[in-house]
Amino acid sequence: MYRIETETPDDLWEVEALYDTCFAPGRELLSSYRLRDGVEKVTDLCLLARDEHGVLAAAIRYWPIRIGAGEHRALLLGPIAVHHTRQGEGLGGLLMNESMAEAVRLGWERVMLVGDAPYYSRFGFEKLDHVEMPPPTNPDRVLGVALRLGAWDGVEGLVHKDD
Repeated sequence: MYRIETETPDDLWEVEALYDTCFAPGRELLSSYRLRDGVEKVTDLCLLARDEHGVLAAAIRYWPIRIGAGEHRALLLGPIAVHHTRQGEGLGGLLMNESMAEAVRLGWERVMLVGDAPYYSRFGFEKLDHVEMPPPTNPDRVLGVALRLGAWDGVEGLVHKDD
């Protein structure tokens, strides 16, 4: 049994330790991290899954971004991590579904991420051909999902920080 809760400032180091456990050293050198530097998370969408003992099992975060000349806002999903001892229990999917449903309720229209299409396609993510992440991102891994029908129509250009 897991409980889903919103991340608080008190959870910061525990969540960072989970990310350090789940991802390779140097994760903070990726281009997606440059889009997060100095930008506040969308706290209402940053969720945690804890077991019955309060142990952190999984976490997901979202950040605001802008695409193109700045008129198109979106959410940048990530990182999402499930502790290696809890993988295969559906926690990643649970956090994805819960957080994206909340994003819809909050009025967000689009979400993008850098990830593996075979995994994220089950949540509706597709390759974004006209959206460019800062280098050195593999363009085949730039994926997006519309939370409102047609939300990606006409959206193109370089992704940058949401100031």
